[in-house]
Order: sequence, then C-alpha cells, then structure tokens
Amino acid sequence: MSLRDKWIGVIYKAATASIKVRAILTPVGAFGFLVFVGLFIIVPLQMDKFLKLPKIFPAPLNIFISLPALAIGSFLMLWSILHFAKVKGTPVPFNPPPKLVDTGPYAHVRNPMTSGVFILLFGIGILLGSISLVFVSTPLFILLNVLELKAIEEPELEKRLGKEYLEYKKRVPMYIPRLKVKTKE
Repeated sequence: MSLRDKWIGVIYKAATASIKVRAILTPVGAFGFLVFVGLFIIVPLQMDKFLKLPKIFPAPLNIFISLPALAIGSFLMLWSILHFAKVKGTPVPFNPPPKLVDTGPYAHVRNPMTSGVFILLFGIGILLGSISLVFVSTPLFILLNVLELKAIEEPELEKRLGKEYLEYKKRVPMYIPRLKVKTKE
C-alpha cells in the first residue's frame, strides 16, 4: 500500500469516525491548515526583506487594489463555511459534512473555500506589497493544493460519497466556474 493510499485511508477513517473523534480532530486539522497558510505568508515576507525587494504598489494604491481581493476571498470562504455548517460539517477533512454539499458556491465550483484562500493570499500579498507572496508563494500554494486535492482529497470523497461525488465532479469544475452551469440529470 502506497503512502498516498494510507493517507486517503486515514482521512476516510477520521471522516467516518464517531462524532467525538471528529470533534477532537477538527481543531487539530484547522490549526494545521492555519499554520500551513501562515508559513506561506511569513516566509515570503522575510524573503522580500532579505532580498531587499521593492513593494509592488505604493500606499495607498496597495489598499485600493487589495480590498476587492480581500473582500471576495473572505466572502467565498464564509459562504462556503455556512453551507457546510447547514449540514453539520466543517471544511476540515477530518470532520466533513455527512453528505455532498452542492448548494451555494458548491453549485459553481467544487472547492470555493480553497478558491477563497487563493484570492485572499493574493490580496494579502498586494496589501503588504510582497513580490514573493504574490508571484512565488501564492502560485506555489495553489499548485500544492491542486496536487493534494487530486491525489488525496478527491479520491477520499469518491470513496466516501461514491457515485454521487463522481457525477458532481463531472458537472462542477474544480476552481473556476463555468459561464453556463450544468444541471443535474
């Protein structure tokens, strides 16, 4: 059994465990994700200082340019969390919703929460004027997330939700919404 298959098994086991086990794992998973995202912000800021890179945009232009990204990213994340909460789930893979969520932002993209994080990272990079955060760290974060979703999260969802998730995956794009939404057949 490969490391990938073992990790899929760990997430599947946690996602289907008792409420008590999932309640314990949820803050651990959330904290881990926040640390991961935090490193993708802190390290490039330090890189910018070390390399003495200039700011992308001068103040207050950086604020005006970053505000739409910060607002859209935050809105997408909160909207996604609300739709998970409606069915008593969390965005943490160890404590997911008990059923497929395909309403709200999930009717348009499979990973609106992650899309929100991507947009938020770009906004933070622009706000802080970080060349490394905007042009290196955020694209790397996106790449790593896409790889993780394809290799781990989606296979676990297929295992746990079966045919319903496979049909959803065919109908709904991963990150970028289609202009015309495909309907359920």
